[in-house]
Amino acid sequence: MVSKFSQVLSVTRQAPELIVPARPTPREVKQLSDIDDQESLRFRVPVIFFYKNDPSPSMQGRDPVKVIREAISKALVFYYPLAGRLKEGYNRKLMVECNAEGVLFIEADANFTLEQLGDDIQPPCPYLNQLLYDVPGSEGILGCPLFLIQMTRLTCGGFIFALRMNHTMCDGFGLVQFLKAIEDMVRGKCSPTLFPIWQRHILNARNPPRVTCIHHEYDEINNNEVPSDNMAHKSFYFGAKETKALRNQLPFHLKDCSTFDLLTAFIWKCRTIALKLEPEEIAQVSCIINVRGKRYKTDIPSGYYGNAFAFPAVCSKAEQLCKNPIGYAVELVKKAKAQMNDEYIRSVADLMVIKGRRIKFPTRGNFIVSDLSNLGFGEVDLGWGKPIYAGTAGAVELISFFVKHQNKNGEPGNFVPICLPQSVMERFQEELRRMMIQGTMEDLCNINHTQISSKL
Repeated sequence: MVSKFSQVLSVTRQAPELIVPARPTPREVKQLSDIDDQESLRFRVPVIFFYKNDPSPSMQGRDPVKVIREAISKALVFYYPLAGRLKEGYNRKLMVECNAEGVLFIEADANFTLEQLGDDIQPPCPYLNQLLYDVPGSEGILGCPLFLIQMTRLTCGGFIFALRMNHTMCDGFGLVQFLKAIEDMVRGKCSPTLFPIWQRHILNARNPPRVTCIHHEYDEINNNEVPSDNMAHKSFYFGAKETKALRNQLPFHLKDCSTFDLLTAFIWKCRTIALKLEPEEIAQVSCIINVRGKRYKTDIPSGYYGNAFAFPAVCSKAEQLCKNPIGYAVELVKKAKAQMNDEYIRSVADLMVIKGRRIKFPTRGNFIVSDLSNLGFGEVDLGWGKPIYAGTAGAVELISFFVKHQNKNGEPGNFVPICLPQSVMERFQEELRRMMIQGTMEDLCNINHTQISSKL
């Protein structure tokens, strides 16, 4: 079928197929962790990679679709739960039936080049519906393929690799780990460099479960929902110039805060102003924090590909957030992150079991941020070089992702996709510009002061 999404550009898709593991795999049922199966993670995440025609010597003259399709099949031998289907047990407990039914795959061809796409490779991708076709009947959480992958060849010899992942199965680290296993198979390896580990029991609730921390991220903070119709999706680039303009507005003791803290605080404040919350309404920000690594005592083994994060939150009355300098918001973001420790994620798992996994994050006045800039999406080489863009295809409702990317001048920075109602988005952009100008003016004042001082 041919789907025309402009007068010039079109994509021709083959019928969807199922890629199954290349060899027989265990038939068993595996439970997900009590972090994996919470209501807040029962959604699908679109991720997209754009590749130039830059094959390695061993890939010269070969078809990337055929090569990568075979590599996926081989990788699924080791990641066989991803070829299964989810089902629900007692108290809404999720488990995967490892039946080797496979992941959904679409082969496609486009009549355009990467160059023709221009800035449209940046999130939010306006052609996502054609580059990652939503196969009817595949959109559910239970009983549906856990991955949908579409590969689209381009006339320049490059290709687009897009996927949709059931978030209950993997987090960003886990997804990159699976993609690197596909890369290993492309390179002819017999097994992944990093062997996958299931062990989801590590992040299960304690017995008996006991909530020991305050979890504002699951509080219903405001009664009114943000309207979901007429939503605008836009992405904003923050490079060195933009970051400096914001840092200029910080008090001295916060000047060395992380770029993540600074941008999260800035966007949270602009977003809250744009939403026009009542002065006493609660504005909330949640920071997604992973518990892998030596800093935490959760004993997450290397190779674990399940969800290993929580998103601790802090709250402020809208009036205080909007009227205070940006340093106020930065302090709150730092406070949110400081809550995270081993006890905190254990308490989340316990809360999920006690509440039957039915609670989820609120929408109105809430903002959730995930930093994907250092996960390694841009390092996934499937035999045709590294991608020129790699990351989420846009924001997912009220969740924004920081995605590492270079602008046209080759300057490194972060894209941050935002999703807001159209009228709110217009106000958000106005506030963003105002605060950027304010920071730039402060920089000019500092420069002029330095010049005057040097002359004296």
